[in-house]
Amino acid sequence: MSQDAIELLQHLVRVPSVNPDNSPGTDLVGEQAMADFLQPWLESRGYRVNQEEIQPGRPNLIANAPGDKSRPRILLCPHSDTVGVGNMTIDPFSGELKEDKIWGRGSSDTKGSMAAMLSAIDANQDILAELPIAVDFVAFMGEESSQHGSKDFAKKYARDYLFAIAGEPTLLDMVYVTKGSLWFTVETTGKAAHSSQPHLGENAIMSMARSLDLLNRKLSNRLATYTHPVLEHCTLNIGTITGGSRPNIVPDSCSAEIDIRFTPDLQAAGGPLQLVEDFISECNLPLKISSSACNPPMECPSEHEIISRIQTTRPESKLVGAPWFSDAAHLAAEGLPSIAFGPGSIDQAHTKDEFIKVDDYLEGVAFFTHFIRSLR
Repeated sequence: MSQDAIELLQHLVRVPSVNPDNSPGTDLVGEQAMADFLQPWLESRGYRVNQEEIQPGRPNLIANAPGDKSRPRILLCPHSDTVGVGNMTIDPFSGELKEDKIWGRGSSDTKGSMAAMLSAIDANQDILAELPIAVDFVAFMGEESSQHGSKDFAKKYARDYLFAIAGEPTLLDMVYVTKGSLWFTVETTGKAAHSSQPHLGENAIMSMARSLDLLNRKLSNRLATYTHPVLEHCTLNIGTITGGSRPNIVPDSCSAEIDIRFTPDLQAAGGPLQLVEDFISECNLPLKISSSACNPPMECPSEHEIISRIQTTRPESKLVGAPWFSDAAHLAAEGLPSIAFGPGSIDQAHTKDEFIKVDDYLEGVAFFTHFIRSLR
């Protein structure tokens, strides 16, 4: 079983499924090839499988367990995409086994979780149809950018499930609470002039710089008043700034992209975007919010029966929080209790030489195998 599980993960790494957004670093993009591999693999284990195309060439792979469709259902749901490969120092699609590690893009985030779940399905295929709880499997597209896959699935199907485990590298701890994320772009405008006569223009970059300094100092302090016993406080990061066209022209436009990670209490108080808008108005800043995208925080009831079952299966698995977000947050936002959980470490995710330790991965295989059996 261990050798089969290792070979399965190696194969998943060798199937490129790079998210095409944000500099993929390769032409081998999209999740179609992964879905096309998974469909016959799952169908041969008795699953009823279909692909729902969310964007062209980018499907969710949805697999319903064999057996009675009316049973209570839980969901194993890794994402099938990976981040880009342009900065990698190793072959991103090698799946090489070396130094007791499996190397390549996605080995940790999150094909390790996917392969562990699939290996457990394979090991338990003789009992899946008879379990009192059906174990469905979904591979979400697009988690590494806009999460269109989990958002679409959650709106359609979240109410059909008892619980969801989103595959992420958590060292097999249960991430039951996460921060939300607001990404937004602000713009300033000015007046162009020749740089030899800057007094005739209005420098949009300098307007932006002064505004960002105020946001970083004062809005950050306001955000810090929203706290959580596990997640601590909200944070702000100014990620990019772009402006001007030439050094000899006073810039007449500038934009910056900002990321706020926020706690559930800020969500309950009206959300981070409202807080930003109020701050800009209060301070009379020359900023216009031109776009924004918000992902919700997540908090799963720690006493949920499936969490208790996980703790019984693996007592060393702890309940923890995380500052990042995942597909689990979108499922939870539609009423489906969810956690992020899987083998491997987030420290290896997105790195230039991504890997997962074989022992960590096989521990994940063992957990999911025993967890499915515990549903009898």
